[in-house]
Amino acid sequence: MIGTVGLNDLRIDCIIGIYPHERAAEQPLFVDVEVEYDFASAARSSNIEDALDYDELARELTRLAVQRQYKLLESFVDEATTHCLQHFAAINRIRLTVRKPQAVENAAAAFAVAERIRT
Repeated sequence: MIGTVGLNDLRIDCIIGIYPHERAAEQPLFVDVEVEYDFASAARSSNIEDALDYDELARELTRLAVQRQYKLLESFVDEATTHCLQHFAAINRIRLTVRKPQAVENAAAAFAVAERIRT
């Protein structure tokens, strides 16, 4: 059974942006991630070892954003989707949306979306 799991509004405080003020202080990003994988085994066993661990997914996304201090949202979503496919063997498809609420004064948020499918 192929299904989708994910996270909504994962808050990551990190350095991101191209402007000097953005490089000087952390700002929040909000991440939505949808992961498609075969979770029949997890559904039957109710065992985390058979499932995709959301906590680990959140830690990996947070680690990337904090350590890499990206300049562009596009760079983050590109690298994060590739990394997740490499790190989590069960993932068949990943869709990542990242919102940066402090990017544009009169907008709720700037955002970037990327999707990758395991080939």
